[in-house]
Amino acid sequence: MMTTQVQNPFAVTTAATEHTTGGMVESKSQREISEVQAMVVMAKQFPRNPIQAVDKILNACTRQTLAETAVYSYPRGGQMVEGASIRLAEVLAQNWGNMDFGVREISQANGESVVEAYAWDLETNVRKAQVFTVPHKRFTKRGTQLLTDPRDIYELVANQGSRRLRSCILQIIPSDVTEAALNQCSVTLNASADTSPENIKKMLGKFAQFGVNTEAIQTRYQIRIEAIRPAQFIELRKIYNSLKDGISKPDDWFVLSQKANNESDLNDIIAQGETQENDFRQPENVETPEPSDKIQPDEMTFADIVNQIRTGDLSMESANAQYIFSAEQQAELDAL
Repeated sequence: MMTTQVQNPFAVTTAATEHTTGGMVESKSQREISEVQAMVVMAKQFPRNPIQAVDKILNACTRQTLAETAVYSYPRGGQMVEGASIRLAEVLAQNWGNMDFGVREISQANGESVVEAYAWDLETNVRKAQVFTVPHKRFTKRGTQLLTDPRDIYELVANQGSRRLRSCILQIIPSDVTEAALNQCSVTLNASADTSPENIKKMLGKFAQFGVNTEAIQTRYQIRIEAIRPAQFIELRKIYNSLKDGISKPDDWFVLSQKANNESDLNDIIAQGETQENDFRQPENVETPEPSDKIQPDEMTFADIVNQIRTGDLSMESANAQYIFSAEQQAELDAL
Protein backbone atom coordinates (compact mmCIF):
# COMPACT_ATOMS: atom_id res chain seq x y z
CA MET A 1 0.00 0.00 0.00
CA MET A 2 1.49 3.30 -1.06
CA THR A 3 1.47 6.30 1.27
CA THR A 4 1.42 9.86 0.05
CA GLN A 5 3.26 12.45 2.09
CA VAL A 6 1.34 15.65 2.67
CA GLN A 7 3.23 18.65 1.34
CA ASN A 8 4.16 21.43 3.73
CA PRO A 9 1.86 24.36 2.83
CA PHE A 10 4.49 26.88 3.99
CA ALA A 11 7.38 25.42 2.04
CA VAL A 12 6.58 27.09 -1.27
CA THR A 13 5.69 30.37 0.38
CA THR A 14 8.93 30.45 2.40
CA ALA A 15 11.06 29.65 -0.60
CA ALA A 16 9.31 32.30 -2.66
CA THR A 17 9.76 34.88 0.11
CA GLU A 18 13.46 34.10 0.47
CA HIS A 19 13.90 34.30 -3.28
CA THR A 20 12.07 37.65 -3.44
CA THR A 21 14.03 39.13 -0.50
CA GLY A 22 17.32 37.94 -1.92
CA GLY A 23 16.41 39.39 -5.29
CA MET A 24 15.58 42.78 -3.78
CA VAL A 25 18.87 42.92 -1.86
CA GLU A 26 20.82 41.92 -4.95
CA SER A 27 18.97 44.48 -7.07
CA LYS A 28 19.67 47.26 -4.57
CA SER A 29 23.33 46.27 -4.37
CA GLN A 30 23.67 46.30 -8.16
CA ARG A 31 21.99 49.70 -8.36
CA GLU A 32 24.41 51.19 -5.80
CA ILE A 33 27.38 49.73 -7.66
CA SER A 34 26.12 51.19 -10.92
CA GLU A 35 25.69 54.63 -9.33
CA VAL A 36 29.25 54.59 -7.97
CA GLN A 37 30.64 53.46 -11.32
CA ALA A 38 28.73 56.22 -13.09
CA MET A 39 30.13 58.88 -10.71
CA VAL A 40 33.69 57.64 -11.24
CA VAL A 41 33.28 57.55 -15.04
CA MET A 42 31.85 61.09 -15.11
CA ALA A 43 34.71 62.34 -12.92
CA LYS A 44 37.25 60.86 -15.34
CA GLN A 45 35.49 62.27 -18.39
CA PHE A 46 35.10 65.75 -16.88
CA PRO A 47 38.12 66.32 -14.59
CA ARG A 48 38.23 69.42 -12.44
CA ASN A 49 40.14 72.51 -13.44
CA PRO A 50 42.03 73.47 -10.23
CA ILE A 51 42.36 77.11 -11.27
CA GLN A 52 38.65 77.51 -11.91
CA ALA A 53 37.81 75.56 -8.75
CA VAL A 54 39.93 77.85 -6.55
CA ASP A 55 38.45 80.92 -8.23
CA LYS A 56 34.95 79.65 -7.39
CA ILE A 57 35.95 79.03 -3.78
CA LEU A 58 37.50 82.49 -3.36
CA ASN A 59 34.51 84.11 -5.02
CA ALA A 60 32.16 82.31 -2.62
CA CYS A 61 34.24 83.56 0.33
CA THR A 62 33.57 87.16 -0.69
CA ARG A 63 29.96 86.71 0.46
CA GLN A 64 29.55 88.23 3.89
CA THR A 65 26.95 85.69 4.99
CA LEU A 66 29.40 82.85 4.35
CA ALA A 67 32.41 84.68 5.81
CA GLU A 68 30.53 85.26 9.08
CA THR A 69 30.07 81.51 9.62
CA ALA A 70 33.21 80.21 7.89
CA VAL A 71 35.75 80.51 10.71
CA TYR A 72 35.68 79.25 14.28
CA SER A 73 38.17 79.71 17.11
CA TYR A 74 39.14 77.61 20.11
CA PRO A 75 41.73 78.09 22.87
CA ARG A 76 44.79 75.85 22.97
CA GLY A 77 47.88 76.35 25.08
CA GLY A 78 46.90 79.89 25.99
CA GLN A 79 46.52 80.88 22.32
CA MET A 80 43.54 81.21 20.02
CA VAL A 81 43.56 78.70 17.17
CA GLU A 82 41.34 79.25 14.15
CA GLY A 83 39.99 76.77 11.62
CA ALA A 84 37.45 76.20 8.87
CA SER A 85 33.91 75.49 10.07
CA ILE A 86 31.64 72.82 8.61
CA ARG A 87 29.90 75.53 6.53
CA LEU A 88 33.18 76.47 4.84
CA ALA A 89 34.16 72.81 4.44
CA GLU A 90 30.92 72.15 2.55
CA VAL A 91 31.58 75.11 0.23
CA LEU A 92 35.13 73.85 -0.40
CA ALA A 93 33.88 70.38 -1.34
CA GLN A 94 31.07 71.69 -3.55
CA ASN A 95 33.30 74.02 -5.54
CA TRP A 96 36.35 71.73 -5.66
CA GLY A 97 34.18 69.35 -7.64
CA ASN A 98 34.02 65.61 -8.32
CA MET A 99 33.60 64.79 -4.64
CA ASP A 100 31.14 62.59 -2.81
CA PHE A 101 30.68 63.38 0.89
CA GLY A 102 28.09 63.01 3.61
CA VAL A 103 26.98 61.39 6.85
CA ARG A 104 24.99 58.15 6.98
CA GLU A 105 23.57 56.15 9.86
CA ILE A 106 24.70 52.54 9.62
CA SER A 107 22.57 51.14 12.43
CA GLN A 108 20.47 52.19 15.42
CA ALA A 109 19.99 49.81 18.34
CA ASN A 110 20.39 49.53 22.11
CA GLY A 111 20.12 53.25 22.67
CA GLU A 112 22.91 54.29 20.29
CA SER A 113 23.59 54.93 16.62
CA VAL A 114 26.57 53.78 14.57
CA VAL A 115 27.34 56.53 12.07
CA GLU A 116 29.81 57.02 9.25
CA ALA A 117 31.09 60.38 7.95
CA TYR A 118 33.00 60.22 4.68
CA ALA A 119 34.54 62.28 1.90
CA TRP A 120 35.65 60.74 -1.40
CA ASP A 121 37.61 62.38 -4.23
CA LEU A 122 36.26 60.59 -7.29
CA GLU A 123 39.17 61.67 -9.48
CA THR A 124 42.09 60.60 -7.31
CA ASN A 125 40.17 57.79 -5.53
CA VAL A 126 41.27 59.17 -2.16
CA ARG A 127 38.68 58.46 0.52
CA LYS A 128 38.55 59.46 4.18
CA ALA A 129 35.93 58.02 6.50
CA GLN A 130 35.22 57.97 10.23
CA VAL A 131 32.90 55.45 11.87
CA PHE A 132 31.76 56.42 15.36
CA THR A 133 29.06 55.67 17.91
CA VAL A 134 26.58 58.24 19.19
CA PRO A 135 24.79 57.32 22.45
CA HIS A 136 21.22 58.62 22.58
CA LYS A 137 22.02 60.75 25.61
CA ARG A 138 22.44 64.43 26.35
CA PHE A 139 25.15 65.17 28.89
CA THR A 140 24.57 68.27 31.02
CA LYS A 141 25.98 69.69 34.24
CA ARG A 142 22.92 68.38 36.04
CA GLY A 143 23.22 64.81 34.84
CA THR A 144 22.53 62.64 31.82
CA GLN A 145 19.26 62.72 29.87
CA LEU A 146 18.10 59.78 27.77
CA LEU A 147 16.70 60.81 24.39
CA THR A 148 13.62 59.04 23.05
CA ASP A 149 12.17 61.61 20.64
CA PRO A 150 13.26 60.68 17.06
CA ARG A 151 13.80 64.35 16.26
CA ASP A 152 16.15 64.83 19.22
CA ILE A 153 18.09 61.72 18.20
CA TYR A 154 18.33 62.91 14.59
CA GLU A 155 19.61 66.34 15.63
CA LEU A 156 22.18 64.79 17.98
CA VAL A 157 23.46 62.44 15.27
CA ALA A 158 23.58 65.25 12.71
CA ASN A 159 25.50 67.50 15.11
CA GLN A 160 28.06 64.83 15.93
CA GLY A 161 28.32 63.83 12.27
CA SER A 162 28.97 67.35 11.01
CA ARG A 163 32.19 67.60 13.05
CA ARG A 164 33.56 64.36 11.61
CA LEU A 165 32.42 65.33 8.12
CA ARG A 166 34.34 68.61 8.39
CA SER A 167 37.48 66.67 9.34
CA CYS A 168 37.09 64.23 6.42
CA ILE A 169 36.57 66.99 3.85
CA LEU A 170 39.54 69.03 5.07
CA GLN A 171 41.76 65.95 4.75
CA ILE A 172 40.81 65.66 1.07
CA ILE A 173 40.98 69.34 0.04
CA PRO A 174 44.59 70.61 -0.36
CA SER A 175 45.65 72.58 2.71
CA ASP A 176 46.80 75.61 0.71
CA VAL A 177 43.33 75.89 -0.85
CA THR A 178 41.77 75.87 2.60
CA GLU A 179 44.25 78.50 3.80
CA ALA A 180 43.47 80.75 0.84
CA ALA A 181 39.74 80.46 1.58
CA LEU A 182 40.30 81.38 5.24
CA ASN A 183 42.36 84.43 4.23
CA GLN A 184 39.64 85.60 1.84
CA CYS A 185 37.00 85.19 4.57
CA SER A 186 39.17 87.31 6.87
CA VAL A 187 39.43 90.04 4.24
CA THR A 188 35.66 89.96 3.70
CA LEU A 189 34.97 90.26 7.43
CA ASN A 190 37.41 93.15 7.90
CA ALA A 191 35.79 95.03 5.04
CA SER A 192 32.26 94.53 6.34
CA ALA A 193 32.57 94.63 10.13
CA ASP A 194 29.39 96.38 11.22
CA THR A 195 29.48 97.43 14.88
CA SER A 196 26.19 99.27 14.81
CA PRO A 197 23.96 99.01 17.93
CA GLU A 198 21.56 96.75 16.03
CA ASN A 199 24.32 94.32 15.07
CA ILE A 200 25.75 94.31 18.59
CA LYS A 201 22.29 93.58 19.97
CA LYS A 202 21.90 90.62 17.60
CA MET A 203 25.28 89.25 18.65
CA LEU A 204 24.39 89.57 22.34
CA GLY A 205 21.18 87.64 21.68
CA LYS A 206 23.16 84.81 20.07
CA PHE A 207 25.57 84.59 23.01
CA ALA A 208 22.65 84.62 25.47
CA GLN A 209 21.71 81.17 24.14
CA PHE A 210 24.92 79.86 25.71
CA GLY A 211 24.50 81.71 29.01
CA VAL A 212 27.01 84.44 28.11
CA ASN A 213 25.70 87.87 29.11
CA THR A 214 26.89 91.39 28.33
CA GLU A 215 28.92 91.61 31.52
CA ALA A 216 31.00 88.55 30.59
CA ILE A 217 31.82 90.00 27.17
CA GLN A 218 32.75 93.39 28.64
CA THR A 219 34.99 91.67 31.19
CA ARG A 220 36.83 89.80 28.43
CA TYR A 221 37.62 92.94 26.43
CA GLN A 222 37.72 95.41 29.34
CA ILE A 223 35.52 97.91 27.50
CA ARG A 224 31.85 98.76 27.39
CA ILE A 225 29.94 96.82 24.77
CA GLU A 226 29.01 100.03 22.92
CA ALA A 227 32.71 100.77 22.34
CA ILE A 228 33.65 97.37 20.93
CA ARG A 229 36.06 97.57 17.99
CA PRO A 230 35.60 95.84 14.61
CA ALA A 231 38.47 93.40 15.24
CA GLN A 232 36.94 92.37 18.56
CA PHE A 233 33.51 92.03 16.98
CA ILE A 234 34.99 89.72 14.34
CA GLU A 235 36.62 87.66 17.07
CA LEU A 236 33.24 87.33 18.80
CA ARG A 237 31.77 85.91 15.60
CA LYS A 238 34.49 83.25 15.49
CA ILE A 239 33.93 82.39 19.15
CA TYR A 240 30.19 82.09 18.54
CA ASN A 241 30.81 79.73 15.60
CA SER A 242 33.03 77.64 17.88
CA LEU A 243 30.31 77.43 20.54
CA LYS A 244 27.60 76.65 18.00
CA ASP A 245 29.62 73.81 16.43
CA GLY A 246 30.49 72.40 19.86
CA ILE A 247 34.23 72.95 19.40
CA SER A 248 34.55 74.84 22.69
CA LYS A 249 32.52 75.81 25.75
CA PRO A 250 31.59 79.24 27.18
CA ASP A 251 33.93 78.66 30.14
CA ASP A 252 36.86 78.49 27.71
CA TRP A 253 36.35 82.13 26.72
CA PHE A 254 34.46 83.99 29.43
CA VAL A 255 34.35 84.35 33.19
CA LEU A 256 30.71 83.53 33.84
CA SER A 257 28.80 84.63 36.92
CA GLN A 258 26.68 82.17 38.89
CA LYS A 259 23.59 83.64 37.25
CA ALA A 260 25.01 82.99 33.80
CA ASN A 261 25.94 79.44 34.78
CA ASN A 262 22.36 78.79 35.88
CA GLU A 263 21.10 80.04 32.54
CA SER A 264 23.62 77.81 30.76
CA ASP A 265 22.31 74.78 32.67
CA LEU A 266 18.77 75.63 31.63
CA ASN A 267 19.84 75.88 27.99
CA ASP A 268 21.12 72.30 28.20
CA ILE A 269 17.90 71.05 29.80
CA ILE A 270 15.19 72.92 27.89
CA ALA A 271 14.72 71.47 24.42
CA GLN A 272 14.70 74.76 22.57
CA GLY A 273 17.57 76.08 24.68
CA GLU A 274 16.94 79.70 23.83
CA THR A 275 16.41 81.75 26.98
CA GLN A 276 17.16 85.41 27.18
CA GLU A 277 17.39 87.76 30.10
CA ASN A 278 14.17 89.75 30.40
CA ASP A 279 12.78 91.86 33.23
CA PHE A 280 9.30 90.89 34.37
CA ARG A 281 8.12 93.90 36.34
CA GLN A 282 4.69 94.40 37.76
CA PRO A 283 2.28 96.40 35.57
CA GLU A 284 1.01 99.56 37.14
CA ASN A 285 -2.41 99.64 38.91
CA VAL A 286 -2.53 95.85 39.23
CA GLU A 287 -2.74 94.26 42.66
CA THR A 288 -0.69 91.09 43.04
CA PRO A 289 0.11 88.79 45.96
CA GLU A 290 3.14 89.57 48.08
CA PRO A 291 6.13 87.59 46.72
CA SER A 292 8.00 85.14 48.91
CA ASP A 293 11.33 85.98 50.54
CA LYS A 294 13.26 84.08 47.88
CA ILE A 295 11.80 86.05 44.98
CA GLN A 296 12.67 89.63 44.15
CA PRO A 297 10.37 90.58 41.24
CA ASP A 298 12.47 93.53 40.11
CA GLU A 299 15.56 91.32 39.83
CA MET A 300 14.03 88.14 38.46
CA THR A 301 14.70 86.89 34.91
CA PHE A 302 12.78 84.23 33.05
CA ALA A 303 15.64 81.79 33.67
CA ASP A 304 15.39 82.44 37.43
CA ILE A 305 11.62 81.84 37.37
CA VAL A 306 12.03 78.51 35.55
CA ASN A 307 14.73 77.49 38.04
CA GLN A 308 12.47 78.37 41.01
CA ILE A 309 9.63 76.30 39.53
CA ARG A 310 11.92 73.32 38.93
CA THR A 311 13.23 73.40 42.52
CA GLY A 312 9.72 73.77 43.97
CA ASP A 313 10.38 77.19 45.49
CA LEU A 314 7.73 78.76 43.25
CA SER A 315 4.41 77.32 42.13
CA MET A 316 3.08 77.75 38.61
CA GLU A 317 -0.02 79.53 39.95
CA SER A 318 2.10 82.02 41.87
CA ALA A 319 4.31 82.67 38.85
CA ASN A 320 1.32 83.37 36.60
CA ALA A 321 -0.13 85.69 39.24
CA GLN A 322 3.03 87.73 39.73
CA TYR A 323 4.51 87.98 36.22
CA ILE A 324 3.48 88.67 32.66
CA PHE A 325 4.76 86.14 30.12
CA SER A 326 4.83 86.09 26.34
CA ALA A 327 2.99 83.32 24.47
CA GLU A 328 6.27 81.48 23.79
CA GLN A 329 7.37 81.70 27.41
CA GLN A 330 3.94 80.60 28.67
CA ALA A 331 4.13 77.56 26.40
CA GLU A 332 7.54 76.75 27.78
CA LEU A 333 6.21 76.97 31.34
CA ASP A 334 3.24 74.77 30.47
CA ALA A 335 5.67 72.15 29.15
CA LEU A 336 7.33 72.00 32.56
